[in-house]
Amino acid sequence: MEKHVNNENYPIDDFKSGESWRLFKIMGEFVEGIDALHNLGPAVSIFGSARMNADHPYYQKTENLAALFAQKGYAVITGGGGGIMEAANKGAAREGAESVGLNIKLPFEQKPNPYASTQIEFNYFFVRKVMFLKYAQAYIIMPGGFGTLDELFETITLIQTKRIRKMPIIMVGKDYWNGMIIWIKDKLLEEKMISEKDLELFHLLDAPEDIVQVVENFYINNL
Repeated sequence: MEKHVNNENYPIDDFKSGESWRLFKIMGEFVEGIDALHNLGPAVSIFGSARMNADHPYYQKTENLAALFAQKGYAVITGGGGGIMEAANKGAAREGAESVGLNIKLPFEQKPNPYASTQIEFNYFFVRKVMFLKYAQAYIIMPGGFGTLDELFETITLIQTKRIRKMPIIMVGKDYWNGMIIWIKDKLLEEKMISEKDLELFHLLDAPEDIVQVVENFYINNL
């Protein structure tokens, strides 16, 4: 008989007896997300670390960037937690724009911030990721950790393989991301794991005004 290792911090679903009910829970999360966001206008998804406080320069840059997008008529979507997510929701709320927080239940770090006018809570990362992608016109990647890298590379892969429509992916913070870009060029490109054209799938920028302009130009040129 198969045994399931479990503890109170990381519950594991019973894939045999509970599988059908688990599917209903997944469908329920899709329905809730779509119902809540189906009238959302143009939006950008902003990602980054939950571990930055309000004094951090990247927190402040994110707040100002979100405010600029809001002034241009974009809603802002985040993971709904603290740090960079809080800064983005705060910047959008400051300008009176729709501010969405897609919160995930985690045993640490993730608590809903008070600035999202629409809050949705998810149990499943993959359902949450669909909501980020389905309703965004651009992906803005601020400095972050493993979760931010996961969002970045999954989105690049989906666009590269034409599973989703092309959209601007903008990494913010040259000092933070440049070492990784060098590695991508020196290793992935040099070893022919990617093509030269794949480097065009993302941008590396610093100035909030430049970031907003890249998104605006993309949709002007692709209408």
